[in-house]
Amino acid sequence: MTLKFNIKKLRTSVFRLPTNYRKMKEIYIDFISIGDYEDFYTELKSKLELPEYFGDNLDALSDVISGGLELPLHIEFVNMSVDQLETFEDLLTTLEDLEDEAEDFTFTYYLEQYEDEDENSDYDEE
Repeated sequence: MTLKFNIKKLRTSVFRLPTNYRKMKEIYIDFISIGDYEDFYTELKSKLELPEYFGDNLDALSDVISGGLELPLHIEFVNMSVDQLETFEDLLTTLEDLEDEAEDFTFTYYLEQYEDEDENSDYDEE
């Protein structure tokens, strides 16, 4: 009898999520329509519930991720151009630093992908 009780207890506890389990929120920002920091902060505000006092600057972003947002959080930038890497270099550095410092925060970014039309046309001609 004792063995059956322990197996039943084990079975019910294995499939229970821990009480501190929190699903990671994922935010995707498509840089196709972002040209400057104003565009970026507009898009960020539409994706995250930022406090009223949030200022559109990197210090405010760092502060809010470090202590003002519900974590865990993953932010992903997609379709960045090479020019945008330069324009938003400080933003990328800030988010990479936060990823190292803030627990439960991750960040990734991806460049636009282009198909090389000239390469494909060379094969068609042969």
